[in-house]
Amino acid sequence: MSTETHNNVPASGWSPEVLREFAEAFDPKLQAILLGQTGVLERLREAMRYSLMAPGKRIRPYLASRCCCLVGGTVEDALAAACAIECVHCFSLVHDDLPAMDDDDFRRGRPTTHKQFDEATAILVGDALVALAFEILATEAPQGANTARMVRVLAEATGACGMIGGQAADLAGQNEPPSIERTRSIHLQKTGCLFGAAARLGVLSGCGSQLSEDAVGRFGLQLGLAFQIADDLLDVTASRDQLGKATSKDAGAGKQTYPACVGIEESRGAADRALGQAIDALSAFGADADDLRALARYAVSRNY
Repeated sequence: MSTETHNNVPASGWSPEVLREFAEAFDPKLQAILLGQTGVLERLREAMRYSLMAPGKRIRPYLASRCCCLVGGTVEDALAAACAIECVHCFSLVHDDLPAMDDDDFRRGRPTTHKQFDEATAILVGDALVALAFEILATEAPQGANTARMVRVLAEATGACGMIGGQAADLAGQNEPPSIERTRSIHLQKTGCLFGAAARLGVLSGCGSQLSEDAVGRFGLQLGLAFQIADDLLDVTASRDQLGKATSKDAGAGKQTYPACVGIEESRGAADRALGQAIDALSAFGADADDLRALARYAVSRNY
């Protein structure tokens, strides 16, 4: 497989501090796009800002940025993709927290949007953020990028066959007998699809090849699966202070999770297997993708 490389790829020795530094540089740009919208009702803008700018690791925008650089693009080339993917991610969190969904009071260490404002405002915030994501791609994608392809990648990952479909399957599976096949499918849709889209959007931002897009897409999909299995484990083993949200809710809600299906130790093994498949997908990129491999290992081993 032919892959594109360039000298913007960072040296090995990656650590979670890289994510923090990325978020510090990325967040002002994300906020500038939000504040640049004109004619927005002030309460809606405030609620959008509250939701979008909540402290987070920004893993998906980082993934888009790094995959863009991997094929010869720049961080600036990936800015539209990074902002769009974070808007979709935050939309999903706002709606997932609603009483009709997962009914959570805290997210990222703060009251959820419907608790800070109200339920109707939270619904509108999610709607506005997902619309903003596609507006960003349509108007801010770098010159030369296949904008129509980028819009399609994000739409497919977000919609009924992707993240939203995964949430529907998650709700439908509550209080049903645990099924590892069902759980894996939910996790791939609900989390894996958006990770895969972030990686693909990065390559498309950098005008990379179809082979490169497919490779990082496989990487992102398996990374998302590993990440979600790790979340399942953290819900069982971590504290609310560590996670910034309620824990042990999955079992109480009868959720389809890996620990419910196969126990803690086998869940760790499943996360490791997904990690291995993610890393294998990057084989053609050589050492240039070492930071992405390190990110994948971090996603599985994190304990907050």
